[in-house]
Amino acid sequence: MEECAPAGCLIEVCIQLGMIMLGKQLIQNNVFEIAIPKLKKMYRTYKEEKEGGEKKKDKDPNRPRHRWDLDYELEPYEGLSPEYMEMIIQYGFVTLFVASFPLAPLFALLNNVIEIRLDAAKFVTEIRRPDAVREKEIGIWHNILSGISKFAVITNAFVISFTSEFIPRMVYQYLYSETGTMHGFTDHTLAYFNTSNFKPGTAPNSTRFDRELRICRYKDYRDPPWSPESYQLSKQYWSVLAARLAFVIFFQNLAMFLSMLVAWLIPNVPRSLKERMKHDKALLMDLLLSEEAEKQRRQSQRPVHSKGFFCVSPELNHWN
Repeated sequence: MEECAPAGCLIEVCIQLGMIMLGKQLIQNNVFEIAIPKLKKMYRTYKEEKEGGEKKKDKDPNRPRHRWDLDYELEPYEGLSPEYMEMIIQYGFVTLFVASFPLAPLFALLNNVIEIRLDAAKFVTEIRRPDAVREKEIGIWHNILSGISKFAVITNAFVISFTSEFIPRMVYQYLYSETGTMHGFTDHTLAYFNTSNFKPGTAPNSTRFDRELRICRYKDYRDPPWSPESYQLSKQYWSVLAARLAFVIFFQNLAMFLSMLVAWLIPNVPRSLKERMKHDKALLMDLLLSEEAEKQRRQSQRPVHSKGFFCVSPELNHWN
């Protein structure tokens, strides 16, 4: 279809996201979390047994197997990049098209609850113990998440304004409806077409109607064929387009304002902790200044010795 269904284009995006979140994220990824490490371990064990059969003959069969021997047979640790990438993809699906599929955050929460337990089992039983590294933050992933969040605001604004029928309905209800209701909205969105204006070879050969049709209706905002500017974009079209663009600007600024408001209300460092840090810093500065003043006072109280003069006792002159 070249145009959206009567229900709108959001239903197709909703079905697609439902299949991705439920089928791929919830089922496929979690199955792979269990199956792939086990298959890798089986293949690695088979390969080592096949290549190292002669080496095992030289080993002492009575030597007990230690913990490090069992850990060596596990899969090597490949880092957290695949785990971060999986979460970034899921976050992108949830935020970029949440207006089309509002249940996406619920499916993401369910998927993450299950994946936490599966990842815990994988890291404990299927992967070698990773080396612990102390980090202050998640690095470049934070910038990626921030960029996706900002881009999601624009995406959802355009999805709501241009893909759904929300803006055309509001424009009709408040500008063109005589009763202030949605009665007559469908007729308002349909334009007129005279069948005699078909180009040669483009008209249908037959119709389902017994009589000949001279006027057809199609979904668009265009002037009727009997007007001076027939089939040109009507004033209603430009009104709806202006309302859509205004909604995009309003939605974007509103989302940014709310995000800044939440960041101000819930800061990364609590205000009480900031005040405590300032107080401790002031005490530290006072202590350093007092120590420096005490050091200067002690240096000023030391006796001053003259340079270039010395005294000789009378006993020393006797020997001369």
